[in-house]
Amino acid sequence: MNVKVENIVATITLGQHLDLKYITKHLSGAIKPPRFPGVVYKLDKPKVAMLLFRTGIVICSGALSKKDIANAVDKLIKELRKCGVRIRKEPIIKVQNIVASSDLGFNVNLDTLAANAFDVEYEPEQFPGLVFRLDEPKTVMLIFRSGRIIVTGAKTKKAAKTSAEKTREMVKRHNAILTELQ
Repeated sequence: MNVKVENIVATITLGQHLDLKYITKHLSGAIKPPRFPGVVYKLDKPKVAMLLFRTGIVICSGALSKKDIANAVDKLIKELRKCGVRIRKEPIIKVQNIVASSDLGFNVNLDTLAANAFDVEYEPEQFPGLVFRLDEPKTVMLIFRSGRIIVTGAKTKKAAKTSAEKTREMVKRHNAILTELQ
């Protein structure tokens, strides 16, 4: 089953406090939005957004691979050093969430699934997809009538793929297949 990573969110711990006023003034492209407790720094390659907080925690969003995250962190550290911020420790990178998409290969009867499956939520008046929660790996899937699914909460691409495969098995087990796609 093919799973496409759409977004990876990671936290980067720098191990020191950051002077956000200094960074906003000296780091080219850094923006301090009003009423936001951090600084926003965007990169074009890789195309990510980084949120820097005074605690030394950085949130990186928009990456498509762990390599993208590592490259973004390297660029951030290089730019911080260039503008006079001394980073004393090796940054610690931790993936918090992978969002991926996949296709089950068939249309899904969401009403049947909602009536027969456990760990699902379906309120079509509010949202056109069915929410399915897995304990292992701990993920949440959005299942659409078209057979498209969105996997959230995975920590690895393998976990996202496992979740997608378990979702397909669950749909088949509950006889919620509408039509096979060609």
